[in-house]
Amino acid sequence: MPNYTFPGATGAALFDRVIESARAAEAAGFGLVTVMDHFYQIGGIGPETDPMLEAYATLSAIAAQTTKVKLSTLVTGVTYRNPAVLAKTVTTLDVISKGRAMLGIGAAWNEEESRAYGFEFPPIGERMNRLEEAVQICRAMFDNPTASFEGRHHRIDGAINIPRPVRSRVPIMIGGSGERRTLRLVARHADLCNVIGWAALGDEAGPALVRRKMEILGEHCSAEGRDMADIVKTATIGIMVIDETEAGVRRRLESLAASPPPALRGLGVDELSRLLPVGTPARVADRLREFIEAGLDGVTFSMYGVYDLEPIELAAEAARQAGLIG
Repeated sequence: MPNYTFPGATGAALFDRVIESARAAEAAGFGLVTVMDHFYQIGGIGPETDPMLEAYATLSAIAAQTTKVKLSTLVTGVTYRNPAVLAKTVTTLDVISKGRAMLGIGAAWNEEESRAYGFEFPPIGERMNRLEEAVQICRAMFDNPTASFEGRHHRIDGAINIPRPVRSRVPIMIGGSGERRTLRLVARHADLCNVIGWAALGDEAGPALVRRKMEILGEHCSAEGRDMADIVKTATIGIMVIDETEAGVRRRLESLAASPPPALRGLGVDELSRLLPVGTPARVADRLREFIEAGLDGVTFSMYGVYDLEPIELAAEAARQAGLIG
């Protein structure tokens, strides 16, 4: 859920739509609902003044209104939150959800937002160092009632984390596609990864891009002595446009092309069809299979600009045909 702009839904009604969407995803059989960890809307999706809910309050409220679907940010920027407080927050979400929380975390990228909110935004090398330390702190606090850690940027000294998580192991997802450091950190520390599986139109996009990232992750796993099969490999594949009929797909694509998020401005219907997972459930299932064959265990996607709930059910049908939902 990267977007909280719903026609006719403002104020309290806005969150009602969030719950409707989360419940529809759960009922359809999806395994995970995610929200962005941003404090105002990001430029690739919409105007900064569009509604944006705080991530962990939103996830906790969704947890109280659902029973099965797992919950995470996609992903928390490491500079946004003290790592020990983040571990406590995710543990609390796990207790509220009765064992459905996981930590999604990355190196952060939004310098403008960081400056606006007064967060430090060091160079990427330091952010990557902070990310590795934060992951180690969170793992220590998830796994132990009391934990200590001494790093260059972060330290904890007897940090108590009680109550304990409900899950025996709270999974950690590292988000990002950096080949030298991010994927190496995935090999070293992560239970899951989430890479970018779509890009601007070009020679390498979609499954080809994912395949290359998975090959590089495999190299890092070999260097770290890690079995790559132990990591759940996922990719964000963009905005799904789906309908029961080809005519319906065309209408939805035309609507998206007429009022696109900034990242897709200037693209016509045919270009959107090549870039995004688009079509009837059967056609989308074929596209999902291409990503699975590229080395993934799962995908994440959004439905920006789709305001009714039927496409969520159709997306689940496509995932079911592709073997991603049992």
